[in-house]
Amino acid sequence: MADTPAPQGIESYGYRQELRRSLTFTDLLVYGLVFMVPIAPFGIFGSVFQGSGGMVALAYVLGMVAMAFTALSYAQMSRAFPMAGSVYTYAGRGIGAPVGFLSGWMILLDYVLVPGLLYLIAGVAMNSLVPSVPVWLWVVGFVLLNTAVNYLGIETTAKVNKAVLVGELVVLALFVVVGVAALADGKGRGFDFTPLYDGHTFSWSLVFGAVSIAVLSFLGFDGISTLAEENRDSARAIGRSMVAALLLAGTLFIVQTWVASLLVTDPAALVADGDPDGTAFYDAARTAAGGWLATLTAAATAVAWGFANSLVAQAATSRLLFAMARDRQPPSFLAKVHPRRRVPVNATLLTAGVSLALGLYMSSRDDGITLLSTLVNFGALTTFLVLHVAVVVHYLVRNRSRDYWRHLAAPVLGFAILAYVVVNANIAAQRLGFVWLLVGAVVLTGLVVTGRTPKLSVAGAPTAENATENTTEETP
Repeated sequence: MADTPAPQGIESYGYRQELRRSLTFTDLLVYGLVFMVPIAPFGIFGSVFQGSGGMVALAYVLGMVAMAFTALSYAQMSRAFPMAGSVYTYAGRGIGAPVGFLSGWMILLDYVLVPGLLYLIAGVAMNSLVPSVPVWLWVVGFVLLNTAVNYLGIETTAKVNKAVLVGELVVLALFVVVGVAALADGKGRGFDFTPLYDGHTFSWSLVFGAVSIAVLSFLGFDGISTLAEENRDSARAIGRSMVAALLLAGTLFIVQTWVASLLVTDPAALVADGDPDGTAFYDAARTAAGGWLATLTAAATAVAWGFANSLVAQAATSRLLFAMARDRQPPSFLAKVHPRRRVPVNATLLTAGVSLALGLYMSSRDDGITLLSTLVNFGALTTFLVLHVAVVVHYLVRNRSRDYWRHLAAPVLGFAILAYVVVNANIAAQRLGFVWLLVGAVVLTGLVVTGRTPKLSVAGAPTAENATENTTEETP
């Protein structure tokens, strides 16, 4: 079947349409949900519970609000610049090419490291179920499987996404139904509102510190933006699918963590001692229905993180590297597209190699999961801050938009919330993140000195007239 014409041609920016436009709104929505993982809180529930003083549902509510503003900013920039590259593209064209490079460099902390993190978490979960198979071997198996699926093309990835999403939703529905029935039978602590608000432990700094952990569950809706050149619908489908995926996943996060929190038999001990083995959610499932539900939720976590989530994470990472490489910032060989499968083949293979190396190395460290998690979160959140600035600069400053809600108020509110989360984030994450930013600044300086200063064509940027016209359209 012939490729569907681009909703807005990228040729006006000096690029050729090389990737296959075959994804519908539903494909994009499913991709975002799989990337976010509807059962993501299973794996980090104990950490969020401890960090929030037991107010896990509140941490996810605030996380969803913060990410909702970010999704709105993504929606605006994806309509202005419907190309692969995510924040690298939006900041580069909305503010300036050097800012785009540094944004792309920071988002690499999220996109390049997150597949390795996912493989490691899945390997640990599978090792807990099958101790005879070491973590490193599970990591190798997941990397090879996902690389093969991504190499077959984006249509294959989309089909696998749908099948896995159905499985995750079935497990989640089973847990919620069985958990509510168990609470009704007197198991756990019964129904109350402490997961949403507990006056004995509440403080804004405490809760926002937990949000910086919980936000890991929301990362992924932004990955939809990397598929802009494979979207066959209008450019607005990108923004709408982001917002829809975020709201659906956020609602599921709140419901499941509320039920799980009420099934924690000794909340004070979990807050005091934490969850070093990462089994708090599975212990809650065991309280509800015994070992079979604990095993099912653990296995579902391993498959969701190690296969489904890392599959789409690998695809998103390869598209980011592809977009940067065709602008000759990373080596240009990463911009090579397979002539038949229409996927960025070299970027896909490099992502697999880095993920494998990270997974194997971090599996030998006791703090591997914590270290990777903090770096991933810091890279994403700091880049989202730049995204909000890009909306204001591109629409309000350059194009004189009069849509003060979407192009000023919403980005400013989103920036303020995320800035507070970053300030209250893990100190080690802040230090390592700023070191990475410093390295990026050195690389950028090297590019400038060698005559490769980042430059991006903005020939297709909206004029002031059609920027004003955009303000009359409905919010995605």
